[in-house]
Amino acid sequence: MAKVTAGHDELGELAPKFAELNDDVLFGEVWSREDKLSARDRSLITVSALMASGILDSSLKFHIQNAKNHGVTSTEMSEALTHLAFYAGWPKAWAAFRMAKEVYGE
Repeated sequence: MAKVTAGHDELGELAPKFAELNDDVLFGEVWSREDKLSARDRSLITVSALMASGILDSSLKFHIQNAKNHGVTSTEMSEALTHLAFYAGWPKAWAAFRMAKEVYGE
């Protein structure tokens, strides 16, 4: 996975510790533990958590793109979002599908 610098780029001066935790710990250390859980699986889990939490902004779109980059197919993403709709809510699924459609270009 490419080094994530969003925390430092967006919040480095305002919240340097948060930026460090975001970029270096979450994306640097946790996401790199692919011997424990693949980046593909982490991506699906993250998309699921964001959608279920109602975080339907650029964070979700970033992680849908990240899932695609880690091998999640459009069919798999569609199936995951459909399954999630019953647990997280239909309107959240609609919002997530709009983002997935942009990411997958379908």
